Amino acid sequence: MEYKISELVASTNVPKSTILYYIREGLLPEAKKIKSNVHRYNDEHIELIKYIKYMQTEMGSSNEQIKTALQHKNQSLSSSFSMLAPLMQTLSDIPAGAQHYTKEEFIEHYGFESELLEQLLEDGILVPISSDDYTDKEASIIRLIEKFQEIGIECSIIKQYVHHAKALSELEHQIQGQLCSVRSDENFSTLWKIMLDTLFNAKKYIFSRYTHKVLFKALKDEMAKND
Repeated sequence: MEYKISELVASTNVPKSTILYYIREGLLPEAKKIKSNVHRYNDEHIELIKYIKYMQTEMGSSNEQIKTALQHKNQSLSSSFSMLAPLMQTLSDIPAGAQHYTKEEFIEHYGFESELLEQLLEDGILVPISSDDYTDKEASIIRLIEKFQEIGIECSIIKQYVHHAKALSELEHQIQGQLCSVRSDENFSTLWKIMLDTLFNAKKYIFSRYTHKVLFKALKDEMAKND
């Protein structure tokens, strides 16, 4: 379908000035020019505006990141690193401005035992983004393991997390493949929203709710015993 600018504004709830700004910045394609001062937009514009809004508000992506991603939007979700870059940055869970260390610098800065670090790497509990890139995220995990050790409890639960995290990551990769198989210009923003909502909303919701159910049941059982 073709739309007037007023219809595009009504459909996306994005002001005319913002839409024209997106076009100037190369985030949206130019409108079809019917005649002087008469332009028409289409369904692709609506899909792309939805994608831009989602990436800005939910993922905190910059216009430059979005522009780079959209330059590769006709590639599959799995074959284009540029398309996945904003997602990968969020999955890394490394705050902007975080201090990065080599392994040697990391051990020296935090005073960790190298033997413990190597064991956690071998167990898959410590998962730096690359082999020589460490941040405070890694430090927080090592501190947690040290607390387990201080009170003499085996951190088997963390090892179980690793086991299930690997299995879950494979499931998420399967979801990605399924989304790629139905990719079209018409469902572009919808597929991305499904993938991002699954990774950052549904996963947290499901895991947290089941933990709540189990702990709540344990609490009820304990209270019943004390009655």
